[in-house]
Amino acid sequence: MRIGVDIMGSDHGPAVPVRAAVMAQRELPGDVRLVLIGDAEAIQRHLAEEGADAAAFDIVPSKDDITMEDSATKALQTKPHSSISIGFHLLKEKRIDAFASTGNTGAMLVGSVFSVKPIPGVIRPCIPSVVPKENGSYGILLDVGANADCKPDVLCQFGLLGHLLAKHVYHIAEPKVALLNIGEEDKKGNATALAAYGLMKEQTQYTFIGNVEGRDLFNDKADVMVTDGFTGNIVLKAVEAFHDLLKLRGVHEPFFDRFDYENYGGLPVLGVNGNVIIGHGISNELTIKNMLLFTREVIESKLNERIAEALT
Repeated sequence: MRIGVDIMGSDHGPAVPVRAAVMAQRELPGDVRLVLIGDAEAIQRHLAEEGADAAAFDIVPSKDDITMEDSATKALQTKPHSSISIGFHLLKEKRIDAFASTGNTGAMLVGSVFSVKPIPGVIRPCIPSVVPKENGSYGILLDVGANADCKPDVLCQFGLLGHLLAKHVYHIAEPKVALLNIGEEDKKGNATALAAYGLMKEQTQYTFIGNVEGRDLFNDKADVMVTDGFTGNIVLKAVEAFHDLLKLRGVHEPFFDRFDYENYGGLPVLGVNGNVIIGHGISNELTIKNMLLFTREVIESKLNERIAEALT
């Protein structure tokens, strides 16, 4: 198993992702090889600073790397030798089994769609997020930013993608899928929500339990909550802001600690022909380490194969 790691995408420079790779390499089994993509000289220097053996990693040099200020749609074309461009090339050529990055999210989405491309039958790839539940479990919210506008059939398919993620990566035996709406009644919501409800109710590939409201995000009513990327991103940012506010005010409650994205590291782009994991640019070494450990779980789950089978 080979996992490509974007060393140049971190807000903190290459030192933090290199340190994270060293930490992850010490925890990963021997059959997992980390492929570090970035400034080769800087990678070698930081590996030496960490006391790590450079021979334990593969190093692929990059240059003219994509920044957070670069245009997501143009960056991959104008910077073909960047770490993100090289990562997607290696993934497309199947020289790595997954590509993980905390770099430019827009460029990662563009690469996912136009380089490795969607799985046949997937209407729109999407980004999920993990939501902690009050009973100690976790739920999945999707989409959280890839698709601001969604048609009803897209939302219905998000239910399937979330179902497969919950079942095969998070090991929820029978995930309960719901549509995030302004009320529980089947006649609530705008035209898109009403049409999506009808489609989700009629499908037979997952257990649809109906509508849930924002108040149900953290209870056990649903395991997978479906919405468009516009709404999902606002919900996600509001939850993150609430966590940060409590932390700033010195409020410590174990449940709220589980909102910290450091625990999850990154999440997959669902519905593309390759394992693409996206993390926060501000991630520290612990967060990126967790992202790499999670990447291995995604590879082993054969999630993309299961999505392809479900859409055949």
